[in-house]
Amino acid sequence: MNNLNPKSEDEIVQAVAKNALPGIMPDHWIREQSINHGMIEPFVEKQTAEGKISYGLSSYGYDSRCSDEFKIFTNVDSAIVDPKNFSPESFVDRQTDVCIIPPNSFVLTRSVEYFRIPKDVLVICLGKSTYARCGLIVNVTPLEPGWEGHVTLEISNTTPLPAKVYANEGVAQFLFFKGSSDCEVTYADRSGKYMGQTGVTLPRIKK
Repeated sequence: MNNLNPKSEDEIVQAVAKNALPGIMPDHWIREQSINHGMIEPFVEKQTAEGKISYGLSSYGYDSRCSDEFKIFTNVDSAIVDPKNFSPESFVDRQTDVCIIPPNSFVLTRSVEYFRIPKDVLVICLGKSTYARCGLIVNVTPLEPGWEGHVTLEISNTTPLPAKVYANEGVAQFLFFKGSSDCEVTYADRSGKYMGQTGVTLPRIKK
């Protein structure tokens, strides 16, 4: 056996991560990228439940938590929702451990975690099944290569009843897909309008 260049377990994991083939990325890749490169902060190394909706590292993804910052949609002023000229008056702000979403309405919140996406990775988000079974749908557009920030989460209550959302508990799973090569232009390269966003971010139009 050749022991001239012995490698530690960490070095082997890092080498595998660096040369990973295209496709959905596994737990050890997500862990390495988060611990050594700050891809997810704060990072929880294993699924955590203990009476809560689970969050943390899973087999092929990461279950993110929602913060205690909520913007609840309201139509008290009969406002029109216009993505090109969005009025903050369409929402009421709440900071709470439990948010009540009115029937057939929605809230905006954000992830507890701050994400830094590698330039050869695209991230897809899916809502947690616990909420989906209650008629609550989580919608997030893909996290693009080179993007970073808190993720703004839209949670829709599709039921005719008020529904609860719990802050600092699992709300959505993020899946990391590695491309066959680096893209030519990342989100950071084109100075995307949501680059580096913090807090709950409302719609923007780039000028």
